[in-house]
Amino acid sequence: MASFIVTTAIMYVFWILLSGYFDFFHLFSGLLCSLLVAHFSHDLLIGEESKIGRGFKKFARFLAYLPWLFYQIFKANVDVAWLTLHPRLPIDPKIIHVKTSLRTEMGIVTFANSITLTPGTVTVAASHEGEFMVHVIAPDSASLLESGEMARRVESIEGEDV
Repeated sequence: MASFIVTTAIMYVFWILLSGYFDFFHLFSGLLCSLLVAHFSHDLLIGEESKIGRGFKKFARFLAYLPWLFYQIFKANVDVAWLTLHPRLPIDPKIIHVKTSLRTEMGIVTFANSITLTPGTVTVAASHEGEFMVHVIAPDSASLLESGEMARRVESIEGEDV
């Protein structure tokens, strides 16, 4: 029941923010639609009732991960700009394989998307066994992945309650 209420509240707040109308008809329509969506999808957004608290902890850890990721994206942008503007164009594209201990769908998706968001790297394939095939534009682009730092940070989002 708690996940239904939380999902309804989230949907209703988004409805209000996105609609921009505050008359009775729109507020009531938004409430009905939010209740309907929550009825069918509350287990998808929040998960099982017993996991609600853990979900909020994971979300907080994910928010803490974002500044580090944004910094890595910025650094990679500078590196790729340097590579493309360098007179000798020291680009050496290759495919590398990265193994991690990630097994959850959310961890695998977060890691794969973090790789792809970082300029100079693209996730080509990801498996449920935590193996990733990544295209890198230059050997330096692979250093963050080969060091395992990004994988460790994504694993820390899952925390001790994996």
